[in-house]
Parts: sequence; structure tokens; C-alpha cells
Amino acid sequence: MRIAITPPLKFLEKLRRVLLLLLLLGNLSAALACTGTPQVSEITVFNADRAFRDLEYQVQLGPRIPGSSAHEQVRAWLISINKQSGWEMEAQSVIYQGNEIHNIIAKREIDQHLPWIIIGAHYDSRIIADRDPLPENRSKPVPGANDGASGVAVLNEIARILPADLQVNIWLVYFDAEDNGSMPGGEWILGSRAFVEKLKGTPDAVIVVDMVADRDLNIYIEQNSNEDLAAEVWSVAKSLGYEDTFINQPKYHIIDDHIPFIQAGIPAIDIIDFEYRYWHTVSDTVDKVSADSLGIVGRVVVAWLLEKYGEDN
Repeated sequence: MRIAITPPLKFLEKLRRVLLLLLLLGNLSAALACTGTPQVSEITVFNADRAFRDLEYQVQLGPRIPGSSAHEQVRAWLISINKQSGWEMEAQSVIYQGNEIHNIIAKREIDQHLPWIIIGAHYDSRIIADRDPLPENRSKPVPGANDGASGVAVLNEIARILPADLQVNIWLVYFDAEDNGSMPGGEWILGSRAFVEKLKGTPDAVIVVDMVADRDLNIYIEQNSNEDLAAEVWSVAKSLGYEDTFINQPKYHIIDDHIPFIQAGIPAIDIIDFEYRYWHTVSDTVDKVSADSLGIVGRVVVAWLLEKYGEDN
């Protein structure tokens, strides 16, 4: 009698995804002990340290205030690095409510009949530190290590590592002009508003990532967010052991880049830690943030995508 010992392809694919989830949690050694040596090069890993270097680079450029040299530099950088990761790039430049808006879009489109997901973050930083405890600092720009650079860093790393065989069309959108409301002549979320007004078609879901590098990370369910989509993402976070970080409780109503999508009837959520004490101050600097926090958020988003849009789903 001949016995076939080659595992079915579907089994191998499921095994690969189990190994991926273990690796996302830092448990690769346990996976190796139980299953033998996998092809590590084929396993997607969210590299938190590399994402943190992207955060540092943005802050080194200076405040990314619309119209500034740093703002222009970060746009060129985003286009360049995402092209290197194999994404089709689009620079969307429009005049919206009298403001010059520059959204950056990285696209991976496989089949028009597949679902369409957008993951977004804003790359601009706030013009004035109006919440700083010292009055003399309130006219200074915000460095934006967490509020701006952190979401961008997560998207960049997702762009580098996301498997090409996911059964979904994905856009990574870097929104401009999110962060200058509540001051004379300023408005919130101008980039995402302009983007949604120009949008042709209806995405199936949108995840916005903002202020996710706080060393003491506490992410509650933002109350404007779509409940079903939030439940999916928070369930994935729990399965990865991050229930103490992704806290399954509604808290805060926040104006962020998910709002224009919700207003257009598109399911959207905001992954945000709104308990960051250095928000809109000159102390929003690299020493207040953590690669570990970027890693947690990045792993959750990647694991959600794999779980929902992997080949065996």
C-alpha cells in the first residue's frame, strides 16, 4: 500500500497562516518546535523597528505643515518608497475650500469583482501647538511624532509586507490637511473630505490609523465608527492577545479622516489612542512614542486582512 504523505495545498496554506499569526505575536520559536522549519521568507512579518525608523525620518524633516518644505519632502518620499514596494502610485492634487490639497494614494488592484478596502492615515502635522501647557509654545508648530508620523509609519510597513495574493483590492491613502481645525481660517479633515468627494465607486470598508505610537497605548472603540467593522477588528486584536490595548469599550466621538466616509454611507473606523497627553503640544516628539505600539497596531490590521481576505476565505 502506498500512502500519500504530501499535505494538501489548502492545509499548507492554513499552516502558513497559523505560523504567521504566531510570528506576529513573537512566538516563532514555538511554531518551529511544533511544525518543523517553515519557509520564513514566505511569512509576512510586520517589522515594528523599521516602521519606527519611518516615524523618526518624518520628524527629522521637521513639522509637515501644508506648504512647507518638509510637507513637500514627505510627499516625494511616500511616492518613492511605495513604488519600491510595488504599489501603483497616484498623487491627487486638488483645490478644496480654497486650500491646496495633496493626497497620496498607493493602489494594489487585482480584480474589480473583489472587495475594495482603504487603509488611511494623515501625513500633515498641526501648524500650532495650541494645547501646550506653556503659553509661549502655543504659536509653535507641533513636531507630530505621534499625531501624523505614526499612522504613516504603519501604512508604509503594511505596503512593504502585505502578501500579493490577498483576494482584495487595497488602497493605502495618505491624507493631507487633516489637522488644522479649531483656529482662524482652519478646518479639520480637508484631505479626506476632498478625497471622498472625488471618489468613484464605493469601498467595502475603510480603516483610518491615527496617533497609534503612544508608549502607553490605549485604543478604545471610537463612537462614530462602524460597529460591525470595529467588532471584527477588535476581535482580531483579542485573538492576538492585545485585548488590554484594543479595549472593547466605546469611548470618545472624534472628528478624523473616517468621518467623510461614514457620511457617504461607507463602513469606516478610526483606530486611535485619544489619551495621548502630548496631543497638539511641542512635546509630541520621538521620545514619547514606541516601536512596540506601532507593531501592535500593524499586526492587528495585517491579521484582519489575512483572516478576512486570505485565499482560503
